[in-house]
Amino acid sequence: MTKEINEKEWTAISETEVRWGDMDSFNHVNNTIYFRYFEAARIDFFRLVKWSWLKNEESNKIGPILANTSCQFILPITFPDKLKIGIRATKIGNSSLIQEYEIYSEKLGLAAKGDSVVVCYDFENNKKTNFPEELRKRILEVEVLDI
Repeated sequence: MTKEINEKEWTAISETEVRWGDMDSFNHVNNTIYFRYFEAARIDFFRLVKWSWLKNEESNKIGPILANTSCQFILPITFPDKLKIGIRATKIGNSSLIQEYEIYSEKLGLAAKGDSVVVCYDFENNKKTNFPEELRKRILEVEVLDI
């Protein structure tokens, strides 16, 4: 099993420290927190491709929504620890983006893997929509895989 993240394989890498409050009564990070780690990486990816979703910004009518996500828990993470979360797209469709994640623990190495489907959503009309061409271009410019 890989001990450290290979930074060349990931479009973006988020870093965080495990907080005491991330743990549960079994003395390891609660399973729901892994999805928060994925979320932080996803937000870093959105910032990288300049995909705005904030209501006070001009482009707020079209933004990302999470349609599906999953996690494979490999090793239990505990406090204290430092984590690196890699994210990359594996496929871009007309209106959806499939992404995958890996969480690396400074103490343990590869601790979890996951994936998600993000949909381009038109908030004004409450329906999915195709990626604007400029956004698609920005995603393809930063992506490290053939998609």
